[in-house]
Amino acid sequence: MSETPSSPNSTPGSTHGAAPTSPPGSGSDSGHGFELKKRRRWPFVAGAAAVVVGVAAAVTIPLLSPSASANDQAGATLYVATAEGNASEEALVNFVAKEVAPKYGITVKFKGLSDSNTINRAVSDGEVAATVYQHKLWLGQVLEANPDFKEEAATPVFRWGFGLWSDKYTDVSQIPDGGTISLYSDPANEAQGLWILDDAGLITLKEGTGKGTATQDDIESNPKNLKFTLLDFAAQSRALPDLDAAVGYTEYYLAADIPINKQIFAPQAPDEFAGQLTIGSNFADSDNIKKLVEAFQDPAVQEFLATDASVKDILLPLDQ
Repeated sequence: MSETPSSPNSTPGSTHGAAPTSPPGSGSDSGHGFELKKRRRWPFVAGAAAVVVGVAAAVTIPLLSPSASANDQAGATLYVATAEGNASEEALVNFVAKEVAPKYGITVKFKGLSDSNTINRAVSDGEVAATVYQHKLWLGQVLEANPDFKEEAATPVFRWGFGLWSDKYTDVSQIPDGGTISLYSDPANEAQGLWILDDAGLITLKEGTGKGTATQDDIESNPKNLKFTLLDFAAQSRALPDLDAAVGYTEYYLAADIPINKQIFAPQAPDEFAGQLTIGSNFADSDNIKKLVEAFQDPAVQEFLATDASVKDILLPLDQ
């Protein structure tokens, strides 16, 4: 979450979702977000890879009947949804639909939906078969905020491009004492940013800190006395010239016409941040969904991620 998580062919804020209302003080009108009922500070998918904060719009995909989902109907079309305008995740789903799904005897189509609440409710209710826009940690936050949703991560599919970016420096060692670094303003991706900084040797996290739960309170040492500012997804890439560095998703930087060589450190993301095929828990045992999971686990998917220009640098194979 991806909540999907924009790519060069999509608008900023479209990954894992469309543009949300900015949280207070964010200075941005875009990001990966969903309506939260328990917390106030949220953007956001997908990765990886990320949506409108507010009441989710009604999903326009009708069920096959008032009491039945396509997930349970032999021969039905299985829609895999991500956020509208996310070109890389759409390309992945379309590849599976055309090249992989027929081998498993299913019909798959892509569906773009407007925001994270809409996507996740549609998956939970069986109005779409699955989504690929979020990682497990984001899904956990979705479920915490929306306890009526019944969803689960079925299989990891890809890693989002995610790293440390700078418009001023070409190496991590050049970041100055007292430098300002931006992290994302949602907890899961702030944690991923702190993991990157720890891996780069810029900070040290306390022993035992979970990769997906780290906060600034978990920083054991900060030898360069770095300062941190929290920004939404699209706002961060726009602010890069004013920062010493920022930790963020590749797709937002490419969408802002920032070249990939501005990414100065990008280790492989931990498994916690892998983009997941998310399914409705009530449909996990249906034949259609079992076959859909198998299709996304097909080795051809990893080959596509490794070689296709439509996802280059944005969606990475699991082993990269």
